[in-house]
Amino acid sequence: MTSVIERLRGDGPKFSIEFFPPRDTADEAVLWKAIRELEPYDPAYMSITYGAGGSSRDGTIRSIARVATETTLVPMAHLTAVNHSVAELRNVIGWYASVGVRNILALRGDPPGDVYGEWIPHPEGLNYAEELVQLVRELGDFCVGVSASTYGHPRSPDLETDTKYLVRKLRAGADFAIAQLFHDAGDFLRLRDRVAATGCDVPVLPGVMPLTTWRTLQTTIKLSGAPAPRKLLDRLEPLADDPKAFRAAGIDVITELCEKLIAEGVPNLHFYTFNRSKATREVIARLGLVPARA
Repeated sequence: MTSVIERLRGDGPKFSIEFFPPRDTADEAVLWKAIRELEPYDPAYMSITYGAGGSSRDGTIRSIARVATETTLVPMAHLTAVNHSVAELRNVIGWYASVGVRNILALRGDPPGDVYGEWIPHPEGLNYAEELVQLVRELGDFCVGVSASTYGHPRSPDLETDTKYLVRKLRAGADFAIAQLFHDAGDFLRLRDRVAATGCDVPVLPGVMPLTTWRTLQTTIKLSGAPAPRKLLDRLEPLADDPKAFRAAGIDVITELCEKLIAEGVPNLHFYTFNRSKATREVIARLGLVPARA
C-alpha cells in the first residue's frame, strides 16, 4: 500500500479528498457514488473522518476497508483519542493494518458535543495528539498525519504557542499536517511559513471546501473559527437568495483560492467533499488537475 507522503512527491500540484462515514444504508450509497465518481481523477489519497468519541468508528472502519480492498485509491483513516483507552486504540490501529491501511491521521479530537468544552481524557487513554502519533509509530510502518489550525486552536493563547505545539506533533513522528478551513490563501501561507521558520520541513497541506450554498459558507466560517473577511462577504452575501448565482460565484472563489496556493508552491489541495463529488470535480477541472485517463 502506497503512503501519503510517497504520493505527494514528484512534480506538479496534486489533490486529495475527504469524506464522512455513512450513518445508514442510504448514506453509504451516497458516499460510494462520490468515491466512484472521483476515483478516475486519481487523487493523491482519500480519507474518511472518525466521529467524536468513536461515534462513527464502525462506519469509518468498514468504509476504509472497502476502499483499501475494492478501489485503486490510497486510503487514509482518521483516528481520535476521545473516549478511547490505549488498548482500544491499539486494537483499531491493528485492524487498520490488517486490511492494508498504511496511512493514519492522528487526532486528539474534540470533546463530544462541544468543540470548545473541557477536554476530559479517558482514564486509560491519551492526553495529546503527539502521544497518539507516537503510539501509531510504535505499532507499525505507518505514514502519519496530524491536523493544524490556520488561525490557531481555540485553546491556544496565541499563534506562537499554537505553532509550538503543532511543531511538537510533527516532530513526534508525523509525516505531514492538514490545515483546517481558512478564508484567504495568505492565512494558510502564513501558517506554512510559521512552521518553516522553526526549522521544521514537514509539509503542511491546506484544507479546502467548495462554496456551493449560503449554508456552506456559514459552515466554513464556523469550522475555521475565524470571521470571514469583508471582501468575501461583499462578493457572496448579495447572492444569498439566488442559489444558482451563489454556487457559480462560490466555485469561482474557491478556484481562485486554489490557484493562489498552487502559485505559491503548495504541493497538495485537500478537499472536504461533504460526500458529494460534483463541485470538487469542477474545481479540479478548472485547475487542470484532471489526469488524461479521467
